[in-house]
Formats: sequence, structure tokens, C-alpha cells
Amino acid sequence: MDEQEHGPLAGFTVGVTAARRADELIALLRRRGAAVVHGPALRIVPLADDTELLAATKELIAHAPDVVVATTAIGFRGWVEAAEGWGHGDELLGVLRDVELLARGPKVKGAVRAAGLTESWSPSSESMAEVLDRLLEEGVAGRRIALQLHGEPLPGFVEALRAGGAEVVGVPVYRWMPPEDLGPLDRLLDATLARGLDAVTFTSAPAAASLFSRAAERGVRDELVAALRHDVLAVCVGPVTALPLQAEGIDTHQPERFRLGPLVQLLCRELPARARVLPVAGHRVEVRGHAVLVDGSLRPVPPAGMALLGLLTRRPGWVVSRADLLRALPGAGRDEHAVETAMARLRTALGTPKLIQTVVKRGYRLALDPAAEAKYDDR
Repeated sequence: MDEQEHGPLAGFTVGVTAARRADELIALLRRRGAAVVHGPALRIVPLADDTELLAATKELIAHAPDVVVATTAIGFRGWVEAAEGWGHGDELLGVLRDVELLARGPKVKGAVRAAGLTESWSPSSESMAEVLDRLLEEGVAGRRIALQLHGEPLPGFVEALRAGGAEVVGVPVYRWMPPEDLGPLDRLLDATLARGLDAVTFTSAPAAASLFSRAAERGVRDELVAALRHDVLAVCVGPVTALPLQAEGIDTHQPERFRLGPLVQLLCRELPARARVLPVAGHRVEVRGHAVLVDGSLRPVPPAGMALLGLLTRRPGWVVSRADLLRALPGAGRDEHAVETAMARLRTALGTPKLIQTVVKRGYRLALDPAAEAKYDDR
């Protein structure tokens, strides 16, 4: 089986914290071979039940703003549809026709036009910074600006407008709440702490904040930060999403285009690049999260076997004692026979028994190719 058949993410496990559009992201990851652990860190308050959005909509109809900033296509569509459901659709559209309507990027512009409206201006960059610059250049003192929110914080945006003398009215589309069922989120958190995930994806800043909040409730916040700093790749859809992670000193990876497709493409580059590749017994061995590629052929390996192989590859060519290997085995206790059992299963899973040599009375070692021995031979 070559990479075209098994996919660039085969052998890796990726955590997904998203609630909205999670199915789309999971499908993209699985199509490329990844195993996925889904633990939604949030739930979205249904628009029709959102009393805050209804109150903001009525207030804007009663007291029209000077400017409305539409930030997301799905949020703008949802707002108009919710207003129609409450019987205020025509009134809201009437207000939006008479104000300066700014649309952040082409997708939002499409949603505005689909509602029968015309935007006053839209940046090609999809940048809220560019929207802010335009507003401040026009002058905002004394102006009433309605800002369609969508669950993401907009750091500095509201503050800059208020500092310029504007009155800012938030329109809270898609408010986030903690998940009703914490089980999946706890499983994702446990997998992260156990280094059972190779990467965790974040598509909103509130999801990242919610994961840290849940870790704090369980008394494992420091352990979560350590895992994401050192072992588990944190991948964010964009810079705003990354802020709660960066505040914890966690390096994040982000695609150049803030979309799910580019986020998955980034994972397809980053995770294989982090895999350990060694020449062993005449074979190319690439160790991934829960599987091994032997000469490009995918070999799933059970967790105990991956624990042993992980230790052997961290000391390539060295003899690793049974005692050390026993300590690496999850829940093995004190019986060194568990090492022999796990090693036998590992060799079977790899399909090439000679990759790992038994060194009588000492332990086991990877049968590193002679040309590679010198590179690692500092023992």
C-alpha cells in the first residue's frame, strides 16, 4: 500500500474541538487517512432561541445605526433568517438598506446580496483590520456602529472604535456555551494528556478557551499546556483562534488562508515532517502516531507496541533494557514477561521481524543499517 492509497495522514490521530462544521473537517481528515477524536468544546445557542439576538435586533430596528459591519456569511444569513422567523425580517432588511453596510470579504458580500441588499464596501483581504482602518479614516465620533459578532473575540476592534468616539452595538450571532455532554471533550482531553493525539485542531478562540477551562476544572491545566507545548501539535484556522493558546506560551501552526481545506493541507505537511524516519535492516521505517510505514506500506501497531517502538527509536541502535521497556509500557506492572509479549505482537504487526534484534540477557535494539550506525553511535 503506497501513500496514494493510504493518505498522507495515515497513522496519525487528530483531535477536533469544533462544534460548527465539525462533520466537514472530520470528513476532510479521514479522507486523508487520519484517525479522528472529536470532542466538541462548545455548543452553539440555536438562533431561534437566542433572546439576546432578538433583543439586539429589536433595538436596532427601533433605533437604526449609522453603520453595520457584517463579519461572517453564515452569521449574517442566520441573523436575517432568525429575524424572519420572529416576524421582524422586513423591518431588519429595511434598516440594513438605509445604512452604510460593510461586508468583511467576498463570502460575506455574497450573503449580503443574497438577502437583496448591496454592501457599501468590502475589503478584498477579508481582514477586520482593513475594515477598522476604513472606519477610523472616515471618522467614527458620534456614529452608531452595529457589529455582527459570531462567537469569536475581535481583539482591539471594539475598543478602537469606542476610543474614536463611536457607540458600538454588538449583534451576538452564534453565542457559545459549554457542551451539555462533557464526555467527548473529556475523552479528547485525556487523549491529549496521554499523547494519544498527534495534533489538535481549533477553529474558534472560544473552543480553545473552553478546553483550557475544562482542564482547569479537572485540575490538569498545567499538564494540558505542557502536552501542547512539547508533544501535541496545536493547529488553528487563523490568528484570532490562536490567541488563547499563544497566551499560554504554546506555539501554533496556521494556514495562510483561514479555511478548513488549507488547515488540513497544513496538517498533511506538518505531521509527516515530524515523523521519525530511520533506515533499519535494509528497510525505510517511518514511525507515526499509531502506525508505522515500512517501505511505504502502512502497518497499524497496538498502543503497547507503539510505546516500545517509541523508546527504541528515541535510542536508535542502542540496546534498551527490558526494565526500561517495561516502564514505557502502559499499565504493565512489574512482570518483564509483558515486554516479551508486547514485543512479539509488535514484530508481527511490523511484518518484518528482523527490524528489532534481541540482545541476549540485555534487551532489544533496532537493527539500524551500518551506514546509519555512525550517525547515532555516540554511546
